[in-house]
Amino acid sequence: MAVLRPEQLSSHLSGPLAPLYVLHGNAPLLVEEAADAIRAAARSQGVTEREILVTGQGFRWEQLAMASGNLSLFGDRKLLDLRIPNGKPGKDGGEALERLCASLELGGDCVLITLPELDWAARKANWFGTLSDRAVVLELLTPPREQLPAWIAVRLKRQGQSAPAEALEFMAEHVEGNLLAAHQEISKLGLLYEPGELDLPRVREAVLNVARYDVEALRLAMLDGDPGRCARLLEGLRGEGEAPPLILWTLAADLRALARARAAIDQGGSAASALKAERVFEPRRRQAIERVVRRLRPRQIRNALQHAARIDRIIKGLQPGDLWDEFLQLMLRLRPRG
Repeated sequence: MAVLRPEQLSSHLSGPLAPLYVLHGNAPLLVEEAADAIRAAARSQGVTEREILVTGQGFRWEQLAMASGNLSLFGDRKLLDLRIPNGKPGKDGGEALERLCASLELGGDCVLITLPELDWAARKANWFGTLSDRAVVLELLTPPREQLPAWIAVRLKRQGQSAPAEALEFMAEHVEGNLLAAHQEISKLGLLYEPGELDLPRVREAVLNVARYDVEALRLAMLDGDPGRCARLLEGLRGEGEAPPLILWTLAADLRALARARAAIDQGGSAASALKAERVFEPRRRQAIERVVRRLRPRQIRNALQHAARIDRIIKGLQPGDLWDEFLQLMLRLRPRG
């Protein structure tokens, strides 16, 4: 039916509800906020009953047919809130979703389907194609790192506050792309301070020591060749007790993808096809690998893979070494020279 950008949802919901909405993406906060807006619009338009279905162990897809086929207890319109946490309905679920699409009517019940970030295979599946044809679809993604200060500024404005560029950048650095963490810190600023301009000292005082770290941010920092960010993220992961084997597995996966892409380029092929073979589908990670592989020589990548093997031996106690320093030195192998 239509693909909406997130900023278009509010205007869309000022009109009649569509029969079907599909929300998916890698930003749970944005998915939940969009779902809340749709549920609020449904209530304001007289959709008085809501039924929630969550797929998972023990769920039978016949429940969807029963829920969509049963009239509201009082004959009113109903909102069917279907949540598919793993994004994989399977064969039975795919067929059930296709039947659901065929049964919906404008002005009748409304269905809201929420999904996580979808991989390449899910996007190509028949069930998702059918949903996309019949639904209003929103993909809700975490803003790229360079857009995060502007995203924070918009959120502050909603609560009557603003901050200078250096304060916005400080917040962006310390939440490391975690929108839930950013939302919590923005809300905290709204509780601590009156509406108006915030300065860097007040923002720093409120936000300091609440940074969230994750391994996904670490891999992107390595690919971006940002040594300061690599060091900060590693220190945070170390402080949170993250398992070194998980960190090594994540970084080594990107090094192997780089090696495959470099070999493809050297043989006259394309990095994109090599990354597809490596099942690298997440857009930001794929773009980062395609960007960095063109400035790396095969020998640099081989040396990085050998370094990763040495870290593996350190983790297993087969070789002495400062594990966290070795992680940092490994990541610095990908930084731009000169």
